[in-house]
Amino acid sequence: MRDFSYQRASSIEEARQASLQAGAMLLAGGTTLLDLAKCGVTEPDAVIDISHLDGLNLITFDGNGATIGALAKMSAVADHADIRSRFPAVSQSLSLAASAQLRNMATIGGNILQRTRCTYFRDPVAFPACNKRSPGSGCSALGGITRNHAVLGTSDACIASYPGDLAVALVALDATIHIGDRRVAAEDFFLLPGDTPDRETVLGRGEIITAVGIPSSAAAHNSVYLKVRDRQSYEFAAASAAVGLELEADGVTIRDLCVALGGIATVPWRARAVESALIGQRLDAEAVNAASRLAMEGAVSHGDHRYKIDLAPRVVARAILSLGGIA
Repeated sequence: MRDFSYQRASSIEEARQASLQAGAMLLAGGTTLLDLAKCGVTEPDAVIDISHLDGLNLITFDGNGATIGALAKMSAVADHADIRSRFPAVSQSLSLAASAQLRNMATIGGNILQRTRCTYFRDPVAFPACNKRSPGSGCSALGGITRNHAVLGTSDACIASYPGDLAVALVALDATIHIGDRRVAAEDFFLLPGDTPDRETVLGRGEIITAVGIPSSAAAHNSVYLKVRDRQSYEFAAASAAVGLELEADGVTIRDLCVALGGIATVPWRARAVESALIGQRLDAEAVNAASRLAMEGAVSHGDHRYKIDLAPRVVARAILSLGGIA
């Protein structure tokens, strides 16, 4: 058992300052931190407890949309009546994640920041080469078993997929991540691996996610999160899609469309090519199926995960058509 110091922060500012210590990590719900510590991936020298800080667990609404505190529990957000009605894709993405016990403990901020489930990343003893853990050491997944790995946004340094569900919905619905007074679009919050896969987000030292903002829109109100996985519960996505759809008054022409993918990329993946191809077009199964294949532009297969290139467009098309009342 590794020794570490424990500090219960009394304010966000105190937590920020304490997090600047070498080897310091924040503790909120603790589900990810404990998991990574048990794997031997994370060995904190100091744990800064922010789980009790006032105001960071609130879910509020105004004319512009919703603001969800970073310490709000996944289950509380998923079950919130206004989230379910105004942002169904967000509620569904949370309800389909993890187990009920974990959702009751895990926080929104922690969920966004969860690390990859790449087997090679999570077994440092058997696979010491991992550029996410040890920059420059190599990528054990390349040439290995890749069934759950990414086909989009990869690099020669990393092919690990981003595992979360909530962030996919946030990216699709143009949410913003609040980092104190700083606002970052959810789509820009996550970083492609490139040559530095160890740097996964734009968070700098001493920065803490304080809330998530989700703008109201007709597409957000008519949204869905569709998740395909190997088993019905407590499993990460083989491919998922968060989709929001708004139709013109004629009920058949697409006025607005937002699409993001999960389980297939190194970050939550916005499928703007699909959106561009369909906005202004009639909602038609043939057109939707054709446009959905654009989501896989640039996909690269490393063997076992080749099936995702065929699966993901089908998930996107099914989500769009279901919102339009066709599928």
